[in-house]
Amino acid sequence: MLKVMKKLINRETVLYVLFGVLTTAVDWVSYTLLRWMGTDYRIATAISWAAAVLFAFVTNKLFVFGSRELGLACLCREFAGFVAARAATGVFTVAGMVVTVDFLHWNEYFGKAVVSVLSLAMNYVFSKWFIFRKKPDMTVSKTEE
Repeated sequence: MLKVMKKLINRETVLYVLFGVLTTAVDWVSYTLLRWMGTDYRIATAISWAAAVLFAFVTNKLFVFGSRELGLACLCREFAGFVAARAATGVFTVAGMVVTVDFLHWNEYFGKAVVSVLSLAMNYVFSKWFIFRKKPDMTVSKTEE
Protein backbone atom coordinates (compact mmCIF):
# COMPACT_ATOMS: atom_id res chain seq x y z
CA MET A 1 0.00 0.00 0.00
CA LEU A 2 2.85 2.38 0.86
CA LYS A 3 4.45 1.70 -2.54
CA VAL A 4 1.22 2.62 -4.30
CA MET A 5 0.88 5.80 -2.25
CA LYS A 6 4.46 6.83 -3.08
CA LYS A 7 3.73 6.32 -6.76
CA LEU A 8 0.49 8.31 -6.61
CA ILE A 9 1.62 11.09 -4.30
CA ASN A 10 4.76 12.65 -5.66
CA ARG A 11 6.01 16.06 -6.70
CA GLU A 12 4.36 15.84 -10.11
CA THR A 13 0.91 14.84 -8.90
CA VAL A 14 0.96 17.36 -6.06
CA LEU A 15 1.92 20.15 -8.48
CA TYR A 16 -0.66 18.93 -11.00
CA VAL A 17 -3.40 19.13 -8.38
CA LEU A 18 -2.17 22.54 -7.15
CA PHE A 19 -2.06 24.03 -10.64
CA GLY A 20 -5.25 22.17 -11.51
CA VAL A 21 -6.97 24.00 -8.65
CA LEU A 22 -5.53 27.31 -9.88
CA THR A 23 -6.57 26.51 -13.47
CA THR A 24 -10.05 25.70 -12.18
CA ALA A 25 -10.05 29.04 -10.37
CA VAL A 26 -9.17 30.83 -13.63
CA ASP A 27 -12.02 28.94 -15.30
CA TRP A 28 -14.57 29.60 -12.57
CA VAL A 29 -13.67 33.26 -11.96
CA SER A 30 -13.79 34.10 -15.66
CA TYR A 31 -17.03 32.09 -16.03
CA THR A 32 -18.63 33.90 -13.10
CA LEU A 33 -17.55 37.33 -14.38
CA LEU A 34 -18.90 36.57 -17.84
CA ARG A 35 -22.22 35.35 -16.39
CA TRP A 36 -22.40 38.48 -14.21
CA MET A 37 -21.97 40.54 -17.40
CA GLY A 38 -24.94 38.72 -18.94
CA THR A 39 -23.12 36.28 -21.21
CA ASP A 40 -25.02 33.07 -22.03
CA TYR A 41 -23.70 30.14 -19.96
CA ARG A 42 -22.64 28.21 -23.10
CA ILE A 43 -20.52 31.10 -24.40
CA ALA A 44 -19.19 31.83 -20.90
CA THR A 45 -18.19 28.16 -20.62
CA ALA A 46 -16.24 28.27 -23.91
CA ILE A 47 -14.44 31.53 -23.09
CA SER A 48 -13.56 30.55 -19.52
CA TRP A 49 -12.29 27.21 -20.84
CA ALA A 50 -9.96 28.99 -23.31
CA ALA A 51 -8.53 31.22 -20.55
CA ALA A 52 -7.93 28.17 -18.37
CA VAL A 53 -6.20 26.30 -21.22
CA LEU A 54 -3.69 29.10 -21.74
CA PHE A 55 -2.91 29.23 -18.03
CA ALA A 56 -2.68 25.44 -17.79
CA PHE A 57 -0.29 25.10 -20.74
CA VAL A 58 2.31 27.37 -19.21
CA THR A 59 2.05 25.93 -15.69
CA ASN A 60 1.95 22.30 -16.85
CA LYS A 61 4.87 22.73 -19.24
CA LEU A 62 7.18 24.56 -16.89
CA PHE A 63 6.23 23.52 -13.37
CA VAL A 64 4.37 20.20 -13.43
CA PHE A 65 6.04 18.17 -16.17
CA GLY A 66 9.28 20.19 -16.30
CA SER A 67 9.46 20.50 -20.07
CA ARG A 68 12.23 23.04 -20.43
CA GLU A 69 12.62 22.86 -24.21
CA LEU A 70 11.78 26.29 -25.55
CA GLY A 71 12.65 25.80 -29.20
CA LEU A 72 9.94 26.88 -31.60
CA ALA A 73 9.37 23.37 -32.99
CA CYS A 74 8.99 21.90 -29.51
CA LEU A 75 6.73 24.72 -28.31
CA CYS A 76 4.52 24.35 -31.39
CA ARG A 77 4.31 20.56 -31.04
CA GLU A 78 3.54 20.69 -27.32
CA PHE A 79 1.08 23.56 -27.65
CA ALA A 80 -0.74 21.90 -30.56
CA GLY A 81 -1.00 18.62 -28.65
CA PHE A 82 -2.06 20.40 -25.49
CA VAL A 83 -4.74 22.44 -27.25
CA ALA A 84 -5.99 19.35 -29.13
CA ALA A 85 -6.30 17.38 -25.89
CA ARG A 86 -7.91 20.30 -24.12
CA ALA A 87 -10.26 20.80 -27.09
CA ALA A 88 -11.41 17.21 -26.64
CA THR A 89 -12.04 17.79 -22.95
CA GLY A 90 -13.46 21.23 -23.80
CA VAL A 91 -16.08 19.60 -26.02
CA PHE A 92 -16.75 17.20 -23.16
CA THR A 93 -17.08 20.18 -20.78
CA VAL A 94 -19.53 22.09 -22.96
CA ALA A 95 -21.54 18.92 -23.68
CA GLY A 96 -21.46 18.04 -19.98
CA MET A 97 -22.80 21.47 -19.09
CA VAL A 98 -25.63 21.16 -21.60
CA VAL A 99 -26.52 17.69 -20.33
CA THR A 100 -26.38 18.62 -16.64
CA VAL A 101 -28.13 22.00 -16.96
CA ASP A 102 -30.61 21.54 -19.82
CA PHE A 103 -31.45 17.84 -19.56
CA LEU A 104 -30.83 16.89 -15.93
CA HIS A 105 -31.87 20.34 -14.65
CA TRP A 106 -28.99 20.48 -12.19
CA ASN A 107 -27.83 23.77 -10.73
CA GLU A 108 -25.29 25.10 -13.25
CA TYR A 109 -22.53 25.40 -10.63
CA PHE A 110 -23.07 21.85 -9.38
CA GLY A 111 -22.98 20.61 -12.98
CA LYS A 112 -19.80 22.62 -13.57
CA ALA A 113 -18.19 21.06 -10.48
CA VAL A 114 -18.96 17.51 -11.65
CA VAL A 115 -17.76 18.24 -15.19
CA SER A 116 -14.61 19.96 -13.86
CA VAL A 117 -13.54 16.94 -11.79
CA LEU A 118 -13.94 14.60 -14.75
CA SER A 119 -12.09 16.99 -17.06
CA LEU A 120 -9.22 17.34 -14.58
CA ALA A 121 -8.63 13.58 -14.57
CA MET A 122 -8.82 13.34 -18.37
CA ASN A 123 -6.41 16.26 -18.79
CA TYR A 124 -3.81 14.66 -16.51
CA VAL A 125 -3.81 11.46 -18.57
CA PHE A 126 -3.43 13.36 -21.85
CA SER A 127 -0.65 15.59 -20.50
CA LYS A 128 1.31 12.87 -18.73
CA TRP A 129 1.15 10.17 -21.38
CA PHE A 130 0.96 12.09 -24.64
CA ILE A 131 1.98 15.76 -24.51
CA PHE A 132 4.79 16.21 -21.98
CA ARG A 133 5.98 12.60 -21.85
CA LYS A 134 9.63 12.24 -21.05
CA LYS A 135 11.82 10.93 -23.83
CA PRO A 136 13.85 7.87 -22.89
CA ASP A 137 17.41 8.69 -21.97
CA MET A 138 19.58 7.49 -24.85
CA THR A 139 22.90 8.07 -23.12
CA VAL A 140 25.02 5.06 -22.28
CA SER A 141 26.30 4.83 -18.76
CA LYS A 142 29.84 3.71 -18.00
CA THR A 143 28.56 0.41 -16.60
CA GLU A 144 26.83 -0.36 -19.91
CA GLU A 145 29.92 0.27 -22.06
